[in-house]
Amino acid sequence: MSAQAKHIVGLYRRHAQAWADLRGTVLLERVWLEHFENRMPPPRSVLDIGCGSGDPIGRYLVNQGCAVTGIDSSPELIQIAQRNIPGACWTVSDMRGLELDAKFSGILAWNSMFHLTPDEQRRMFPVFERHACPAAVLMFTSGAYHGCAIGEFQGEALYHASLASDEYHLLLSRHGFEVIERFVQDDHSGQHVIWLARFLASATDRPASNRPPADHPI
Repeated sequence: MSAQAKHIVGLYRRHAQAWADLRGTVLLERVWLEHFENRMPPPRSVLDIGCGSGDPIGRYLVNQGCAVTGIDSSPELIQIAQRNIPGACWTVSDMRGLELDAKFSGILAWNSMFHLTPDEQRRMFPVFERHACPAAVLMFTSGAYHGCAIGEFQGEALYHASLASDEYHLLLSRHGFEVIERFVQDDHSGQHVIWLARFLASATDRPASNRPPADHPI
Protein backbone atom coordinates (compact mmCIF):
# COMPACT_ATOMS: atom_id res chain seq x y z
CA MET A 1 0.00 0.00 0.00
CA SER A 2 1.18 3.50 -0.77
CA ALA A 3 2.52 5.30 2.30
CA GLN A 4 0.28 8.25 1.49
CA ALA A 5 -2.80 6.01 1.30
CA LYS A 6 -2.10 4.62 4.77
CA HIS A 7 -2.21 8.12 6.24
CA ILE A 8 -5.37 9.42 4.54
CA VAL A 9 -7.62 8.93 7.59
CA GLY A 10 -5.15 10.70 9.87
CA LEU A 11 -4.95 13.61 7.45
CA TYR A 12 -8.72 14.15 7.56
CA ARG A 13 -8.69 13.82 11.34
CA ARG A 14 -5.95 16.39 11.79
CA HIS A 15 -7.48 18.89 9.39
CA ALA A 16 -11.20 18.22 9.80
CA GLN A 17 -12.24 21.79 10.52
CA ALA A 18 -10.02 23.21 7.79
CA TRP A 19 -11.54 20.78 5.32
CA ALA A 20 -15.10 21.61 6.42
CA ASP A 21 -14.39 25.34 6.13
CA LEU A 22 -12.91 24.93 2.67
CA ARG A 23 -15.71 22.64 1.47
CA GLY A 24 -18.28 25.17 2.60
CA THR A 25 -21.99 24.94 1.84
CA VAL A 26 -22.13 25.76 -1.89
CA LEU A 27 -23.77 22.85 -3.67
CA LEU A 28 -21.99 22.56 -7.01
CA GLU A 29 -23.21 18.99 -7.34
CA ARG A 30 -26.94 19.75 -7.42
CA VAL A 31 -27.45 18.57 -11.01
CA TRP A 32 -26.03 15.16 -10.16
CA LEU A 33 -27.83 14.81 -6.85
CA GLU A 34 -31.07 15.48 -8.72
CA HIS A 35 -30.21 12.65 -11.14
CA PHE A 36 -29.50 10.44 -8.13
CA GLU A 37 -32.55 11.20 -6.02
CA ASN A 38 -34.99 11.15 -8.93
CA ARG A 39 -34.02 7.54 -9.65
CA MET A 40 -34.25 6.27 -6.06
CA PRO A 41 -37.09 3.87 -5.28
CA PRO A 42 -39.14 4.56 -2.15
CA PRO A 43 -38.52 4.80 0.71
CA ARG A 44 -35.82 7.38 0.01
CA SER A 45 -33.03 6.18 2.29
CA VAL A 46 -29.43 7.13 1.48
CA LEU A 47 -26.12 5.70 2.64
CA ASP A 48 -23.51 8.46 2.23
CA ILE A 49 -20.12 6.72 2.28
CA GLY A 50 -17.33 9.13 3.20
CA CYS A 51 -19.80 11.84 4.16
CA GLY A 52 -17.24 14.22 5.65
CA SER A 53 -18.86 17.11 7.53
CA GLY A 54 -22.25 16.45 5.91
CA ASP A 55 -22.18 19.77 4.06
CA PRO A 56 -23.40 20.47 1.52
CA ILE A 57 -24.48 17.07 0.14
CA GLY A 58 -25.90 15.49 3.28
CA ARG A 59 -27.76 18.67 4.18
CA TYR A 60 -29.29 18.84 0.71
CA LEU A 61 -30.50 15.23 0.85
CA VAL A 62 -31.99 15.74 4.33
CA ASN A 63 -33.79 18.86 3.11
CA GLN A 64 -35.16 16.84 0.19
CA GLY A 65 -36.79 14.47 2.64
CA CYS A 66 -34.29 11.62 2.42
CA ALA A 67 -33.41 9.51 5.46
CA VAL A 68 -29.62 9.91 5.45
CA THR A 69 -27.06 7.66 7.11
CA GLY A 70 -23.59 9.13 6.77
CA ILE A 71 -20.38 7.28 7.62
CA ASP A 72 -16.86 8.62 7.78
CA SER A 73 -13.57 7.44 9.31
CA SER A 74 -12.91 10.83 10.92
CA PRO A 75 -14.65 11.28 14.30
CA GLU A 76 -13.89 14.98 14.03
CA LEU A 77 -15.80 15.33 10.75
CA ILE A 78 -18.69 13.27 12.13
CA GLN A 79 -18.87 15.58 15.14
CA ILE A 80 -19.20 18.57 12.82
CA ALA A 81 -21.99 16.81 10.90
CA GLN A 82 -23.83 15.89 14.10
CA ARG A 83 -23.61 19.47 15.33
CA ASN A 84 -24.66 21.17 12.11
CA ILE A 85 -27.14 18.70 10.58
CA PRO A 86 -29.00 16.87 13.37
CA GLY A 87 -31.66 15.52 11.00
CA ALA A 88 -29.53 12.54 9.90
CA CYS A 89 -27.66 9.58 11.37
CA TRP A 90 -23.91 10.31 11.37
CA THR A 91 -21.63 7.42 12.35
CA VAL A 92 -17.87 6.92 12.63
CA SER A 93 -17.01 3.92 10.48
CA ASP A 94 -14.46 2.87 7.88
CA MET A 95 -16.01 2.29 4.47
CA ARG A 96 -13.67 -0.64 3.89
CA GLY A 97 -15.53 -3.75 4.99
CA LEU A 98 -18.59 -1.75 6.09
CA GLU A 99 -21.39 -4.00 7.39
CA LEU A 100 -24.50 -2.16 8.54
CA ASP A 101 -27.67 -4.06 9.37
CA ALA A 102 -29.62 -2.09 6.78
CA LYS A 103 -30.22 -1.71 3.06
CA PHE A 104 -30.69 1.59 1.26
CA SER A 105 -32.46 2.86 -1.84
CA GLY A 106 -29.53 5.17 -2.60
CA ILE A 107 -25.78 4.65 -2.04
CA LEU A 108 -23.44 7.58 -2.55
CA ALA A 109 -19.63 7.67 -2.54
CA TRP A 110 -18.95 11.17 -3.82
CA ASN A 111 -15.25 12.10 -3.91
CA SER A 112 -14.47 9.54 -1.20
CA MET A 113 -13.72 6.10 -2.64
CA PHE A 114 -10.93 7.54 -4.77
CA HIS A 115 -8.82 7.93 -1.63
CA LEU A 116 -8.55 4.12 -1.43
CA THR A 117 -5.90 2.03 -3.12
CA PRO A 118 -6.94 0.08 -6.24
CA ASP A 119 -7.26 -3.17 -4.28
CA GLU A 120 -9.34 -1.46 -1.58
CA GLN A 121 -11.59 0.02 -4.25
CA ARG A 122 -12.19 -3.43 -5.71
CA ARG A 123 -13.32 -4.61 -2.27
CA MET A 124 -15.88 -1.80 -2.05
CA PHE A 125 -18.21 -3.38 -4.59
CA PRO A 126 -19.35 -6.17 -2.24
CA VAL A 127 -20.01 -3.36 0.28
CA PHE A 128 -22.26 -1.62 -2.22
CA GLU A 129 -24.02 -4.88 -3.04
CA ARG A 130 -24.85 -5.90 0.52
CA HIS A 131 -26.26 -2.46 1.38
CA ALA A 132 -28.44 -2.08 -1.74
CA CYS A 133 -32.16 -2.74 -1.69
CA PRO A 134 -33.88 -3.86 -4.94
CA ALA A 135 -33.58 -1.17 -7.63
CA ALA A 136 -31.27 0.95 -5.44
CA VAL A 137 -29.22 3.65 -7.16
CA LEU A 138 -25.46 3.90 -6.69
CA MET A 139 -23.45 7.01 -7.54
CA PHE A 140 -19.71 7.43 -7.12
CA THR A 141 -16.85 9.41 -8.63
CA SER A 142 -13.57 8.14 -10.01
CA GLY A 143 -10.64 9.22 -12.09
CA ALA A 144 -10.63 8.91 -15.86
CA TYR A 145 -7.78 6.40 -16.06
CA HIS A 146 -6.11 3.66 -14.05
CA GLY A 147 -3.39 5.04 -11.80
CA CYS A 148 -2.51 7.01 -8.67
CA ALA A 149 -2.06 10.73 -8.11
CA ILE A 150 -0.77 12.60 -5.08
CA GLY A 151 -2.33 15.96 -4.32
CA GLU A 152 -1.81 18.25 -1.33
CA PHE A 153 -3.90 19.49 1.56
CA GLN A 154 -2.66 21.64 4.43
CA GLY A 155 0.92 20.86 3.44
CA GLU A 156 0.42 17.07 3.49
CA ALA A 157 0.29 14.55 0.67
CA LEU A 158 -3.27 13.66 -0.37
CA TYR A 159 -3.59 10.26 -2.04
CA HIS A 160 -5.97 9.49 -4.94
CA ALA A 161 -6.31 6.41 -7.13
CA SER A 162 -8.53 5.12 -9.90
CA LEU A 163 -9.21 1.88 -11.70
CA ALA A 164 -9.71 1.73 -15.45
CA SER A 165 -13.18 2.36 -16.80
CA ASP A 166 -13.53 -1.23 -18.06
CA GLU A 167 -12.74 -2.60 -14.61
CA TYR A 168 -15.28 -0.40 -12.85
CA HIS A 169 -17.88 -1.56 -15.33
CA LEU A 170 -16.94 -5.21 -14.79
CA LEU A 171 -17.05 -4.88 -11.00
CA LEU A 172 -20.44 -3.19 -11.12
CA SER A 173 -21.86 -5.92 -13.33
CA ARG A 174 -20.33 -8.70 -11.22
CA HIS A 175 -22.02 -7.32 -8.11
CA GLY A 176 -25.44 -6.83 -9.63
CA PHE A 177 -25.34 -3.22 -10.85
CA GLU A 178 -26.23 -1.97 -14.30
CA VAL A 179 -24.66 1.31 -15.42
CA ILE A 180 -27.27 3.97 -16.17
CA GLU A 181 -24.89 6.77 -17.12
CA ARG A 182 -21.19 7.54 -17.09
CA PHE A 183 -20.07 11.13 -17.52
CA VAL A 184 -16.45 12.19 -17.91
CA GLN A 185 -14.64 15.40 -16.96
CA ASP A 186 -17.72 16.91 -15.39
CA ASP A 187 -17.46 20.52 -14.24
CA HIS A 188 -19.76 19.82 -11.27
CA SER A 189 -17.45 17.14 -9.84
CA GLY A 190 -14.02 18.72 -10.17
CA GLN A 191 -13.43 17.15 -13.60
CA HIS A 192 -13.87 13.62 -12.25
CA VAL A 193 -15.84 10.77 -13.79
CA ILE A 194 -19.36 10.19 -12.45
CA TRP A 195 -20.87 6.71 -12.34
CA LEU A 196 -24.60 6.23 -11.90
CA ALA A 197 -25.82 2.62 -11.65
CA ARG A 198 -28.88 0.67 -10.59
CA PHE A 199 -28.90 -2.51 -8.50
CA LEU A 200 -30.70 -5.40 -10.17
CA ALA A 201 -32.51 -7.51 -7.62
CA SER A 202 -31.82 -10.90 -9.17
CA ALA A 203 -28.99 -12.45 -11.16
CA THR A 204 -31.36 -13.17 -14.07
CA ASP A 205 -31.90 -9.44 -14.51
CA ARG A 206 -28.21 -8.69 -14.92
CA PRO A 207 -26.90 -7.54 -18.31
CA ALA A 208 -25.57 -10.31 -20.53
CA SER A 209 -22.62 -8.24 -21.71
CA ASN A 210 -19.90 -6.50 -19.76
CA ARG A 211 -19.31 -4.06 -22.59
CA PRO A 212 -19.07 -0.54 -21.10
CA PRO A 213 -21.56 2.06 -22.31
CA ALA A 214 -20.48 5.01 -24.40
CA ASP A 215 -19.04 7.93 -22.45
CA HIS A 216 -21.12 11.10 -22.25
CA PRO A 217 -18.89 14.20 -22.16
CA ILE A 218 -20.49 17.23 -20.53
